[in-house]
Amino acid sequence: MIDVVLPALDEAGALPGLLARMPDGYRPIVVDNGSTDGTGAVARAYGALVVDEPVRGFGAACYAGLRAATADTVCFMDADGSLDPRHLELVAGPVVEGWTDLVLGARQPQRGAWPVHARAANWALASEVRRRTGAPMSDLGPMRAARRVPLLGLAIADRRSGWPLEMVLLAARAGWRIDEVPVPYAPRIGRSKVTGTVRGTVQAVRDMRRVLAS
Repeated sequence: MIDVVLPALDEAGALPGLLARMPDGYRPIVVDNGSTDGTGAVARAYGALVVDEPVRGFGAACYAGLRAATADTVCFMDADGSLDPRHLELVAGPVVEGWTDLVLGARQPQRGAWPVHARAANWALASEVRRRTGAPMSDLGPMRAARRVPLLGLAIADRRSGWPLEMVLLAARAGWRIDEVPVPYAPRIGRSKVTGTVRGTVQAVRDMRRVLAS
């Protein structure tokens, strides 16, 4: 069994299709981060383990899901329908087989899936991470996989949008092998809280800059 952490804030519309496509052997852990649209109830109806995390923040939700996981290998992915869980095997496979320690899904966007401002911000951050760590990465992709116990041992402190970046930086500092594989990236279902808005993207970039500075 591989656990899949799905941080979710008002994603009731996307979860049915996403959870229905979850591969055999992958257990979804939906972390309800203060939703008001019945996200938790929908997730339970489709067989997911639901964790309630009232403290808002992407990192807070990811950490709560990681704490709830029990599998040796843990994946993370967005719950908005932009990523297909059937590609989790591409991301988790190298970790399960022991070829590498952390795998990121490098997003290959379909038309309309990735606003220009968000793509530019991601490119700049990925370039800075490459410069600092030497990790062969082109995207701070939200679909990723690593082993649970070592991941907890990284002691990631950020509880906002800097969580994904801090994970990579701490993993590189710890000498982890880091790789990426391409995964398709579709337009999300419903309203975006972060990359779909300039304000959300600016806040995410601020969080990540704070992580880089520290």
